[in-house]
Amino acid sequence: MKNIGMVGIGMMGHGIATNVQKHGYELAVLEHPGNQPLDALEAGGARTFTSAAELAARSDVVILVLTGAPQVEAVLTGSDGVLKGLRAGTVVIDCSTSIPGTTARMAQAVQAKGGRFLDTPMTRTPKEAAEGRLNLLVGGDAALLEECRPLLRCFAENIMHAGPIGAGHSMKLLHNYVSLGMVTLLAEAAACAQQSGVSPEVFVDVLAKGGGGGIALERLKPFLLARDVSGLRFSVANAAKDLGYYNAMAAEAGAEKEIAAAVLGTLERALGRAGDKALIPELVEILAPRR
Repeated sequence: MKNIGMVGIGMMGHGIATNVQKHGYELAVLEHPGNQPLDALEAGGARTFTSAAELAARSDVVILVLTGAPQVEAVLTGSDGVLKGLRAGTVVIDCSTSIPGTTARMAQAVQAKGGRFLDTPMTRTPKEAAEGRLNLLVGGDAALLEECRPLLRCFAENIMHAGPIGAGHSMKLLHNYVSLGMVTLLAEAAACAQQSGVSPEVFVDVLAKGGGGGIALERLKPFLLARDVSGLRFSVANAAKDLGYYNAMAAEAGAEKEIAAAVLGTLERALGRAGDKALIPELVEILAPRR
């Protein structure tokens, strides 16, 4: 597994690509308007391609770091997609957030072309991606995971085998529902505190010393105290997308989802008010009552 192709060099993908390259792999990336600047990667020897099929044809592993299920499907199965150039034995590693049902279909399509497939969605943020300290939730064959582990270790601190194909994406949606649900709840409470005359300092201090403490509060705290969004650079649009995926998964499983539906509704209303550039910490202001 010497030649690595990557599709999706956004905020998360750029950190992954940088760490793959640092560990001596031959890197190629697909040119796309959504990419972060490629100058440093190209200076390190990365090749760029305008065709996903051509990228796949020279790759032992193709890593996808895309927004969601429609993008994964388009990149794999499009007229000039990865599957057009995929060689027998090539591994497709999907680090995107996707719907488990789509994952199963895409894995079958890859396998029908003689390829192999792992779904390996990530948790943590662009900061940890740049540091090579992501968490990966892996769905797929355990033996294939072990074969790919040296590559995954280039950009992941913790690698957890969640189960068969699709289990990684299922666990990612469960994780994002819980983590984004907690942040949304805190943001709504902080907006109420703001309107009720409770200072941000008191709000943070009391929660941190009681049942409201934890990672969600720590990520929201910089915005609460200094209007600094750096604690959680994740968009409201992506959060709404992930909660939509979770609600679809829960509905398919016949699981209860009243709270998940309420979180999704809150995020969708915030998205309608603030637009797709708004970041999750800004929910505190977006959810404040209009005067």
